[in-house]
Amino acid sequence: MTLPDPAPRRLPLRRMPGGGWSRQRPTWHQASPALIDAALRRAAARPSGNWFVLAASEEIRGDRPFGRVVGGAEVVAWRTPDGIPHAGPGACPHLGAPLCRGAVADGRLVCAWHGLSLGSGGFPGWSPYPAHDDGVLVWVRLDRVGGETPLDAPVLARRPARTRSISAVASMAGRCEPQDVVANRLDPWHGSWFHPHSFVGLRVTEVDPASDRMVVEVGFRVAGRWGVPVRAEFTCPEPRTVVMRILEGEGVGSVVETHATPLGVDALGVPRTAVVEATVATSERVGFALARRVAGAVRPVMRVAARRLWRDDLAYAERRYLLRSTCGRSG
Repeated sequence: MTLPDPAPRRLPLRRMPGGGWSRQRPTWHQASPALIDAALRRAAARPSGNWFVLAASEEIRGDRPFGRVVGGAEVVAWRTPDGIPHAGPGACPHLGAPLCRGAVADGRLVCAWHGLSLGSGGFPGWSPYPAHDDGVLVWVRLDRVGGETPLDAPVLARRPARTRSISAVASMAGRCEPQDVVANRLDPWHGSWFHPHSFVGLRVTEVDPASDRMVVEVGFRVAGRWGVPVRAEFTCPEPRTVVMRILEGEGVGSVVETHATPLGVDALGVPRTAVVEATVATSERVGFALARRVAGAVRPVMRVAARRLWRDDLAYAERRYLLRSTCGRSG
């Protein structure tokens, strides 16, 4: 696949290689299970500092609490009037009421059962958790869940400047573990086969076992044989995150961060994992400045695209967990 010239043309569309889905070059021999599992083990060994992605930044508000179970721990989050996010145990220390169903008043959590007011300073039997807002996502540090040496802040990937980008966050949940989500992203070879509606002509050109960096050339399908070719890299900055960054082609510097947050187990004991995917797009094209001005209309389209892919990829992750848990496969 030929990538665009360095100077952007009026339209980034190119005519992609022809041929039907079944006539693609098979990639199974390149997608070595041993290679993917080795990359997964190295990613799992990287420090996270016990930080977990909780939600999109816009979901943590100052007028109502947000609740989520992370690694079996009930978490509630809110913002104080200064805009700073705070998080703590989701059960009221009085009689265990769900604080996510309470309210926020004057920057404090108010329990709906008996009106107990809780602030960022804590309360006997209730200690807040460290929280971090990176501008797109809010993270929470759960030392008992993570079991690692704590870090003062989460391990973050490099992103385009907020003043020159549009970000959107999509969330879905599946019956699997975080490693199954990460393994999906460490297998870029499945792209054109499993997502023919989105990708065409995907080719992995570099695999660096030392850094687990993978480089691909792929066309993002627009309509029929027309698509936008790019060169992108996949990396793992921490155990539950895989980042795709565009290196050449349209949108250089744009990133897609896939975060896997363990939720807990369902009634049958099957683990559930939230996929929180943050897309941060940028472009040097003049028209992108207009897109930024109407970002409110663009973000829903970005979320729909992410969810469409993850409807497929959660099936991949859930199948991987099923095989591993019932057939004893490695991973």
